[in-house]
Amino acid sequence: MTRTARPTGRTLQVAGAGAAALLALSGCSSSDDSSSAASGSSASASSSDELSGTVTVFAAASLKESFTTLGEQFEKAHPGTKVTFNFGGSDSLAAGITGGAPADVFASASPKTMKIVTDAGGASGTPATFVRNQLEIATLPGNPDKVSSLKDLTDPGLKVVLCDKEVPCGAAAQKALDASGIELTPVSYEQDVKSALTKVELKEADAAVVYKTDVYAAGDKVEGVEFPESADAVNDYPIVQLKETGNAPAAKAFIALVQSPEGQKVLTGAGFLKP
Repeated sequence: MTRTARPTGRTLQVAGAGAAALLALSGCSSSDDSSSAASGSSASASSSDELSGTVTVFAAASLKESFTTLGEQFEKAHPGTKVTFNFGGSDSLAAGITGGAPADVFASASPKTMKIVTDAGGASGTPATFVRNQLEIATLPGNPDKVSSLKDLTDPGLKVVLCDKEVPCGAAAQKALDASGIELTPVSYEQDVKSALTKVELKEADAAVVYKTDVYAAGDKVEGVEFPESADAVNDYPIVQLKETGNAPAAKAFIALVQSPEGQKVLTGAGFLKP
């Protein structure tokens, strides 16, 4: 009969030490894994919470309603952030940016006014077109003057306002007039599209050539009249992060929201055309 040797005390001590070492290594490995997981979780949380502070957006006046909505969505999605806006004529905004006005994002109503900023080296990256906009005639509610075409605006009895020719909506209107061979002398040139529309809302003018989006935003305060020449004067709207931004992460995130399906839904819902 084969006899199995019994372990000696020395053998038991070695075995016990080995088991303890294995347990220690196992515990160390488990601890390392937990630390890594915790570290990863912490990094993930940090990544999701990294946006903070204020992002200042200079945007064309016609973007006021839709961008205000997007700003509210942005702040809700990123607690600790605040979006401030400066709405106005794109040419004035571009002049302000090149003159040193602090801003993080510029959304222009035309490539021409965006070029003022890019030529001055004020953009970080290449501007991207995010929407397009088309012109429409805004008349008094009910269209009492029976305006049905661009040519009708030449009636000497009508008080018509246009955007200044340096402003994108004014340049687009002039392009449509030139294409039609129509000469129009307005009672005033306004510095941005909202100012032109306000003249009609206050009944200080009978009609204005503005964007469809502005007619839509005005609701029943005005009535919109489409005209075929507007198809030849559609404006592309570019957006870009500015080089001197003080909050690059938030600037990038806001631009991403504008270009996202959610952002595009808000913009097209306001009457803008897809790029």
